[in-house]
Amino acid sequence: MTTRTVLHMLSPRPQVSPFDINMAVDAGFDMIFPHANVSPDQVYGLTQDIIFSRVPKGVKETAIFIGGRDIGIALDMMETVKKAMVPPFEVSVLADPSGAFTTATALVASVEKQLKEKHDLEMKDCRAVVFGGTGPVGISTGVIASLAGADVTLVDHLSLDTAMQTAAEYSRRCGCHLKGTFSSSGASKSWLVNRADILFNTTKAGIQVLDKEMLEDTTRLKVVGDVNAVPPAGVEGVKAKDMGAPLSTTPNSPDAVSVGPLAVGGIKYKLQNAMLRDLLRTEEHVYFDFREAFTRARRLV
Repeated sequence: MTTRTVLHMLSPRPQVSPFDINMAVDAGFDMIFPHANVSPDQVYGLTQDIIFSRVPKGVKETAIFIGGRDIGIALDMMETVKKAMVPPFEVSVLADPSGAFTTATALVASVEKQLKEKHDLEMKDCRAVVFGGTGPVGISTGVIASLAGADVTLVDHLSLDTAMQTAAEYSRRCGCHLKGTFSSSGASKSWLVNRADILFNTTKAGIQVLDKEMLEDTTRLKVVGDVNAVPPAGVEGVKAKDMGAPLSTTPNSPDAVSVGPLAVGGIKYKLQNAMLRDLLRTEEHVYFDFREAFTRARRLV
């Protein structure tokens, strides 16, 4: 009898993301089982139910996806899953809460490439500002850029305390160094823009965070990356398919270029699809998080 491939999708939220379910279907899993409202204390038992219900050959045809929206909870769930494994009953696991890991790694890798090609600079040479920096994609973007060497500041639009607490928590969790600040006015946004080499926009879709007046005085800006695919652009002047196109809204930084959301999204899709497929292709079980995603994103861009 042929063993069918199975993906168990764990989420602490009331529903598992339809986006992630579609991605799993496209990756070729035979059976997909969403598990919603999964609390951290349930993860150990669920994992052992998953691994012990199939013989070792069947275990190799089984995988776990960890979703949700909170990347801290997802990382904790990943650690619990690891502890629940009992060799040879071990399955492969991918964590990608809210698609944040694959989106952020695609974004940072794309910006990193443009930085090198257009300006002959590395991340370690640059100061980066992440607008929307306390959301899942923003935090992930900041962590990855920091680990790549950039001096990173996460920006919250309401609360300095939230920004600083988030920066401290994920610096500790991920072994990087993040700063936090908040910015709600045009003047404060301009102040941050004028001190940045790299701008990442990971704020809520459909909202323009930076307009041309906030961008026009910067003299040091090199690359802008925007993941907002819903008009208007999160950063004025960034077009959806841009991948290194000149940015028209920065007259005093004439060499600044942009990376748009559809360009990032294309890489993100290929990345998540390949990682889902590889959960079943590897001989040994694997644990994929933002680290593996960034390694692969650098190869894709």
